[in-house]
Amino acid sequence: MAVSRRLDLSVQYACNTAELPLRASVRRWVRAALDVDGPCGGKIVVRFVDPEEGRSLNNDYRGRDYATNVLSFPYEVEPVVCGDLVVCAEVALREAAEQGRTADAHYAHLIVHGILHLLGYDHEQGDEEADAMEDCERQVLAQLGYPDPYAGEG
Repeated sequence: MAVSRRLDLSVQYACNTAELPLRASVRRWVRAALDVDGPCGGKIVVRFVDPEEGRSLNNDYRGRDYATNVLSFPYEVEPVVCGDLVVCAEVALREAAEQGRTADAHYAHLIVHGILHLLGYDHEQGDEEADAMEDCERQVLAQLGYPDPYAGEG
């Protein structure tokens, strides 16, 4: 039986933040991350939000009363990955500036990171899982032409 690589992607811009990535870029990042363990299809929503919506979702679903960079909401993995990613654009842009990265590179990292969560990777399950997830992120981002997001961390 052939594995479906079909990607149904909805990109929602629910904020007026400058430097939001183009849909074509988001699609490229999602596709690269989905295929990290082999060809994979997906039904994915990526929503760019303001800090108020990001804070509300983070508080409602994780009990953390602040806006975070990316939230992942997995629904299923088989036969295709289904889930939502919510990216707080203002937080992402602030982090990019603080880390000396371009907005494009940081958005790519956050999307790849979120898709890996949808695939079942979880850096909060111990050092081994965190290392495996970071290795996948590095691999996918290098494939996309972006620098190692963890370079210089120790």
